Amino acid sequence: MIKLSPCIEALYNKLPFIERIEKVANVGLKAFEFWGWGNKDIDAIKSAKDKFGLEVSIFGADSGGPLVDPANRGKIADGMKRSAEVAHKLGCKRLIITVGNEIPNVDRKIQHQSIVDGLKIAAKVMEDEGLILCVEPLNVLVNHKGYYLSTSEEGFQIIDEVGSPNIKLLFDIYHQQITEGNLIANITANIDKIGHFHLADVPGRHEPGTGEINYRNVFKSIAGTNYQGFMGLEYWPIGSDDDSLRSLIEMTKDL
Repeated sequence: MIKLSPCIEALYNKLPFIERIEKVANVGLKAFEFWGWGNKDIDAIKSAKDKFGLEVSIFGADSGGPLVDPANRGKIADGMKRSAEVAHKLGCKRLIITVGNEIPNVDRKIQHQSIVDGLKIAAKVMEDEGLILCVEPLNVLVNHKGYYLSTSEEGFQIIDEVGSPNIKLLFDIYHQQITEGNLIANITANIDKIGHFHLADVPGRHEPGTGEINYRNVFKSIAGTNYQGFMGLEYWPIGSDDDSLRSLIEMTKDL
């Protein structure tokens, strides 16, 4: 079953934040997600999600600073614990973490190891709190120049090296199509290491059907695995927000 979760930082972004939650409910979906929590009214989000019977599928954690830098190691546990408190308040089971930009003139092996070591600290908090932390690679060709982690290969390697069931990869189909393609093979071979998906079409980061990705086939392949999580809809639609979501509901209703 394909479960859809609009990112309300991208969709309905012309509306006041809390009103976006009602729009998700009105279109017939059951979950939503957002980016960082530090600038949000968490009580208002909880009230709205409860009122409309929605689930928060995932949101961005406070990492305490870029994971690539060992100097931030001491801040990670505190950031994770504070993020876990918010997650519990919202009834959310998954969090997002990014790793930061590559540090110039520092060997990538050192930065890679710093990410692994930092995630091992985060893993202990996630295990204690019963949460899943999802590490997100981003493309550096179009959107996030300088970011350290771009390939799913290194991402999955990091997941293996951390060695915790509570640390998984956020596989962003948009970013990975730009970075490496080979989407279905990379996803299905590593599905047990994937904790969440994001999606948008390429080029433009608009709704599926506007670009080069055959999303119907991608969805069918994911539906054929044991993946039980959400598909995060992190795109900026060309048409109306409602129409783009209804189109995706139709595309996935038999999967």
